[in-house]
Amino acid sequence: MPLHLTDYYSEEEWQLFKTEAARHETPFLLVNLDIVRRKYQELKKFFPFAQIYYAVKANPAPEVISLLRDLGSSFDIASRYELDRVLSLGVPPERLSYGNTIKKPADIRYFYEKGVRLFATDSEHDLRNIAKEAPGAKVFCRILSEGGETADWPLSRKFGCHPDMAIDLIMLAKTLNLEPYGISFHVGSQQREIGAWDSAIAKVRYIYDYLEEENIHLKMINMGGGFPANYISKTNEMEVYAEEITRYLKEDFGEDLPTIILEPGRSMVGECGIIVSEVVLISKKSATGIDRWLYTDVGRFNGLVETLDESIKYPIYSEARGEECTDFIIAGPTCDSQDVMYEYFRNPLPAYIKPGDRLYWLTCGAYTSSYASVEFNGFPPLATYIIGGKKK
Repeated sequence: MPLHLTDYYSEEEWQLFKTEAARHETPFLLVNLDIVRRKYQELKKFFPFAQIYYAVKANPAPEVISLLRDLGSSFDIASRYELDRVLSLGVPPERLSYGNTIKKPADIRYFYEKGVRLFATDSEHDLRNIAKEAPGAKVFCRILSEGGETADWPLSRKFGCHPDMAIDLIMLAKTLNLEPYGISFHVGSQQREIGAWDSAIAKVRYIYDYLEEENIHLKMINMGGGFPANYISKTNEMEVYAEEITRYLKEDFGEDLPTIILEPGRSMVGECGIIVSEVVLISKKSATGIDRWLYTDVGRFNGLVETLDESIKYPIYSEARGEECTDFIIAGPTCDSQDVMYEYFRNPLPAYIKPGDRLYWLTCGAYTSSYASVEFNGFPPLATYIIGGKKK
């Protein structure tokens, strides 16, 4: 079955992409700032009580950061390099959070000296480093949460700690003269099971209640990201997520909610981007082989790393003539056997596609250009071109 563009973009949006794409040599990423604006406004509409901290790692393009700055967004920062970029664009440090739990003492000090006062943690060693290098800072503790089996890009146990350890860390933070501010969690990226938020919020309620008895009054819940973008697999609309998650929050915390922070990345910028590539070669491995291989000039190492384990299934569109569709094993251009995007999941493409034809990889605005290698096999980083963004 051929892909229907109207499931992803309006006619106006698609024509804007097409017009700009005609001007450039593949491969490249196109980013439509109008879609970013719409996604931000949508999130504010459905979560009016929440503070938005955009996860810069999803797409650190200066134009994206500047747009969100002007819309009033705050920012989740993962490194001093992201910090420098965001500060250089005029974002005040009061709108920043150091959300990475893995950081050197020198990095903590750097953030603190730049004016950042909100820090994530999930271990005693890191917490003591914060107390030393960022005295008096606000801290929130990240806990482990379930939901990996229902997220397309699950987050491992690399981040977060058991709720009981979080309690110990928050109590230690108070003795270290830090400000115990809140609890955070992340249910997994591209999370399609809304109930994952329910169990995570219940854990936070347990921690809040325990610490209340210790005369520690937390003020914030950071629910991380996890909201999905529109790929091959269907998801609920943001309004449905918001209705259910708001209900979970009010069931556990009543009408007088703590400060709620959201850290959208994929849901904010995923749909704003399209990668345009060219078919380089189509071949078989034997004269009687059934499978056909399609090689394109974009691959796992220059933009499509989230096809690892075929986790993120990007919709692919081609204008090749012919209604008949077939499937291909789709691979990238490098001399690495891991540079295969889809071998078992088959993305239907026109049977008459040929070398030189263009492929349009939809919903590629998140974790593509920021993941691309610097110079593997000599290929340059994925070029990015910005469209849209004018106020209407």
